[in-house]
Amino acid sequence: MKSAVETLEPTRVKLTVEVSYEELTPSIDHAYQHIAKDVSIPGFRKGKVPPRIIDQRIGFGAVLEHAVNDALPGFYRDAVRESGVSPLGQPDVEVTAVPVDKAGDLTFTAEVDVRPEFELPELSSLTLEVDPVDVDDDEIEERLEVLRQRFATLQGVERAAADTDFVVLDLTAVIDGEEVDTVSGISYQIGSGNMLEGLDEAVTGLAAGETATFTAPLAGGDRAGEEAEVTVTVTGVKEQELPDVDDEFAQLASEFDTLEELRADLRAQASTGKVNGQAVQARDKLLDALLEAVDFPVPAAVVEAEVVRHLESEDRLEDDEHRAEVQVEATDALRRQLLLDALAESLSVQVSQNELLDFLVRTAQQYRVDPNEFVQNADRTGQIPVFVGEIARNKSLALALRKVTVVDADGLAVDLTPFIGADEDDAEAGADVELDVAVEGVEVVEVATPAEADLADELASVEATEAPAADDAEADEAEATPVEEVKPARARKAPAKKAAKADEEATTEAKADDAKADDEAPAKPARTRKAPAKKKADAAE
Repeated sequence: MKSAVETLEPTRVKLTVEVSYEELTPSIDHAYQHIAKDVSIPGFRKGKVPPRIIDQRIGFGAVLEHAVNDALPGFYRDAVRESGVSPLGQPDVEVTAVPVDKAGDLTFTAEVDVRPEFELPELSSLTLEVDPVDVDDDEIEERLEVLRQRFATLQGVERAAADTDFVVLDLTAVIDGEEVDTVSGISYQIGSGNMLEGLDEAVTGLAAGETATFTAPLAGGDRAGEEAEVTVTVTGVKEQELPDVDDEFAQLASEFDTLEELRADLRAQASTGKVNGQAVQARDKLLDALLEAVDFPVPAAVVEAEVVRHLESEDRLEDDEHRAEVQVEATDALRRQLLLDALAESLSVQVSQNELLDFLVRTAQQYRVDPNEFVQNADRTGQIPVFVGEIARNKSLALALRKVTVVDADGLAVDLTPFIGADEDDAEAGADVELDVAVEGVEVVEVATPAEADLADELASVEATEAPAADDAEADEAEATPVEEVKPARARKAPAKKAAKADEEATTEAKADDAKADDEAPAKPARTRKAPAKKKADAAE
């Protein structure tokens, strides 16, 4: 096989591939066998029809068409490996010549978007500054206050509602005289701001049995974004009573006997959180520094494909304003992905089969799916190379952070070894490297590099003993299936002590008993995240 590469644009190439008849012969033989199983010719059993009879009855053209369709994906992959390009998306393939009278070459061209070439800065020249881990007394008091609120009680009062009070509400939303939503008995804390705009102002000063009307845009449902006239009736007012801060409270809220021990534990938690925060900051600042240091074009066709996929999933193809937002997000996400892919390549990052299997098992558990079924589905739909790429990008950040200098605001060196490991430890233990801080998600359509595809093939061979054997044609079709985007987003949390849960709780136990589901109200729903880029602020384990 011969192949040549022509650069059409900085992010698009044209491959011209010539395949000799001898190289195509195995696919032609396979085509004869496949057609022999499907045709019925008098005097011959299915599967036993000789090639010359197939040529007479069906025609060699049909055989050749079957063989070319069967062989093209493999020849294309070989040409990609030989040329060294990194494809993005699916190629536009055109067959320009086929063998005639069982002689001659198969020639085809493939135009495909590719990863642009650019130079990464020297990692050792980068210095990243992160926040110090000092914990002051005000932070401890804030954590203690949150813990008090968790163990607070609610007491009914006969007065007008004030800020921080809990109120029980009935709400009705009307648009153009039509009632579009209504809920009753919803519990809400004034000042929390997690329901409708203007609700806090409307209910402040109302006593039980009093009603107010205000206008606000609806944030969910079929009428989302439309202005509605909302009528709210207060049916009850409760105030929060916080427990005293003493040893008795420490015993109630934690496993400690004294308030002094509880404060010390809260300080240790805050310090640990800040150490985790340093790793998150270092990761984000390294990525930002690399993006600022390099400038490269982004394949427009790949971005457009992601924009269309995103808008179709939301049924908003005609929404030009939203399209512009998604366009920016998709472009930024693809830039990050391309940079991290280049970083992984420059650091010679390898993903082992054990790492991939571990990732797949953990992802399956996250979605509560049987691991074997998840792996087989991922292999069948062409997702495994995408997982390989995600793991490689994660590892590339860990390795890169080892090479940069990380200091705090005081200029003191920051040790991130607990999160990123060390080269010496890896050499001794032969351990795989994986950053303990989740990599920022990149949700774009991508096509695996040859190395990723090879590892996917290895995994498929491992799983072959557990999965039903597929027809050859179906297997080849699966190999040529476009790779879809994947949205695994994992966030790992360590088990915490009772007191550690303090800063994660925003409501009281009594409030939880009185509250009903917020989704009963015409309130702002949690936004479904479909856009391709979102920075994670959570510290990892």
